[in-house]
Amino acid sequence: MYLLVILLWVSAVLAGSQTVSTDGIINLVKRRLPDHAGDFEFRFIGNVTEFPLTGQPAIDEYSVSSTPDGKILVEGNSPIALASGLHRYLTDTLHIDIWWYIGSRLDLAPESLPPLDVPMNGTSVVPWRYFFNTVTFSYTAAFWTWEDWELELDWLALRGVNLPLAWVGYEKTLLDTFKELGMTDAEIPPFFSGPAFQAWNRFGNIQGSWEGELPMEWIDNQFELQKNITTRMVELGMTPVLPCITGFVPSAITRVLPNAMVVNGSQWDGFPVEYTDVAFLEPVDPAFAELQKSFISKQAAAYGNITHIYTLDQYIENTPYSGDLDYLRNVSYSTSQSLKSADPDAIWLMQGWLFFEDEAFWNSDRIEAYLGGVENNDDMLVLDLFSESVPQWQRTNSYFGKPWIWCQLHDYGQNMGLYGQIMNVTINPIDALATSPSLVGFGLSMEGQEGNEIMYDLLLDQAWSGSPIETETYFHNWVTRRYAGNGSIPDQLYSGWESMRSTVYNNTDLSNAKAVTRSILEISPNITGMVGRTVQNGGTTVNYDPEVLVSAFHTMFYAANTNPALWENPAYLYDMVDVTRQVYSNYFLSSYLSLISAYNSTPHSNATIAAAAQNITNILNTLDSVLSTNSAFSLSTWLNAARSMTTNETLADFYEYNARNQITLWGPNGEISDYASKSWGGLANGYYLPRWEIFFNYLEETEIGSYNETALNERLFQFELPWQNSTSVHGSPMGPSGSLQSILNGLVGSLGSR
Repeated sequence: MYLLVILLWVSAVLAGSQTVSTDGIINLVKRRLPDHAGDFEFRFIGNVTEFPLTGQPAIDEYSVSSTPDGKILVEGNSPIALASGLHRYLTDTLHIDIWWYIGSRLDLAPESLPPLDVPMNGTSVVPWRYFFNTVTFSYTAAFWTWEDWELELDWLALRGVNLPLAWVGYEKTLLDTFKELGMTDAEIPPFFSGPAFQAWNRFGNIQGSWEGELPMEWIDNQFELQKNITTRMVELGMTPVLPCITGFVPSAITRVLPNAMVVNGSQWDGFPVEYTDVAFLEPVDPAFAELQKSFISKQAAAYGNITHIYTLDQYIENTPYSGDLDYLRNVSYSTSQSLKSADPDAIWLMQGWLFFEDEAFWNSDRIEAYLGGVENNDDMLVLDLFSESVPQWQRTNSYFGKPWIWCQLHDYGQNMGLYGQIMNVTINPIDALATSPSLVGFGLSMEGQEGNEIMYDLLLDQAWSGSPIETETYFHNWVTRRYAGNGSIPDQLYSGWESMRSTVYNNTDLSNAKAVTRSILEISPNITGMVGRTVQNGGTTVNYDPEVLVSAFHTMFYAANTNPALWENPAYLYDMVDVTRQVYSNYFLSSYLSLISAYNSTPHSNATIAAAAQNITNILNTLDSVLSTNSAFSLSTWLNAARSMTTNETLADFYEYNARNQITLWGPNGEISDYASKSWGGLANGYYLPRWEIFFNYLEETEIGSYNETALNERLFQFELPWQNSTSVHGSPMGPSGSLQSILNGLVGSLGSR
């Protein structure tokens, strides 16, 4: 029965016909394994239903075997099934892969590919494997080039992702739609937010930019980039999820539509009214459907008729104008009808985040009314965005029958703490699959891509297993391919990762930590409120014994004594920086507590405060030197990516401001300061250390009874605000400060209990 439901639903999603092709996977091999382009054969088998536009079948299946003439034969019933089969051979037989921040390691394939004595077979347990959060496009991909996107899309294809979000270039289509309505260039671009903040403009949280205006050069270039992205997605066999009209509009729209039903959204996170309270065109207004038709037709003309699935979120951290059930039902009904008028086969994809984020508003009746406005269940697809920690599907009765996807959010603001929930990510989706008849996919909805890559691999691989993955074996095999393992992999690496698997990546105490944590070193200093934060988006609580990670560090470090070639292995270099970063982040806590204890002691001892402050300074300087050895942990990488988006120095300064502001103040006056904080070289000693030094000085000159948080914050802001407008040329020095091996050799003896 379950399979029948899935088949019927996916069949309803895709209408029309497009012939499937092996070109995408063949081209991927040519890109990543050019020396073996002739060693693979790809063939469609089974029920290759030529669904419209993508050729995506309901359940993917593959088989990998050897041909009599020595080729590796990959057979499957869809292009993504072929990619998944290829990935299985590359990882399980050749022990090689493509990685975030490290790049493709597929060039390590042996000269002669080993044959298979027994075929490898795989079947997905869900039809959809979803990827991206709207905000990932700002936290991670804001300044990506086509080269970055090529690597990302190959990573997605090999891991079986077939439903990726595709937001790039949205502003160009929206601009042209508004101009067709009669609005002017003076009214539209000022509505758009800067490159690092576009996601929240698309959500209707913010409007405009607090430093400059989004230039047409950016809008046009992103539009051209999106053409490459969507073309490649389709070539690889994916169904892109494209944007559409949400209803958020420039307030000047009332000039051309004086009788339009326009209401103000809600204020967002304390932003000044000029940057929030975004105008919302009510979907019941006839103009809404007309704009929708215009937008979708322009988008199809630009990218082709490549999908029927559209992302549309109206109330992400926005409160609806009314809580009346008929109002909510009419909003969603009219929104759905606008999509259908533009594309009769349209499917509305929405995040279920709103039902958790504003649970007080979204009671069961209001959720049912809003979802019920979409009369045909198959016309909507809901992302249960944070399933591993706060799933909403149970309390919403499986979204009242709407098809939905079990998602792992895991990370907020692209924070960088080592963290995972291996039990929840393996057991819970399989339990949900057995319980909810409308569950149709697993997905990754992280706010930012960061260093816990194994947690994302784990869920995507779970989509191919009908029972929960046994994680001990999984981690062992993952480590083998992580370090390109046809050569010798020291046992210490397996031991180090195993200790992290059972502790760092095995959080079960969701009352203290629901997602990736951050170090207090990245948070604006204070004498209270920093330790033990348990909020899901920025908690500081570490739910494991920090000494376990110190032991893992030593174990992994000494692995290079067994195999010195590890110091030339980019995966090992990345992981040693990441583990060292977390060790020092954990150390920072005890040093901070010593500082506060010294301040609170009687009598007040500036000498004791100074000693504790020096310890913190040493930690930050040491951490910065480690981070600066690797471009993946370098502020300059982020800033240079921003500046390289243009040859115009004025625009480059604007882009750099955006990049700096996002990871620090996040707003003109620090409205959500440090939300997207990073432990990066150049940031640790160029931004965080000066803030802590201001804090040290304040403590030394202020008695306990005279402590004034407002006065302290004013001092901090006097440093933070000018830092936003620095440039790479005039800012603090950034870049490698010595080889990682030499730095860690000097530290290893001192890394112990503190």
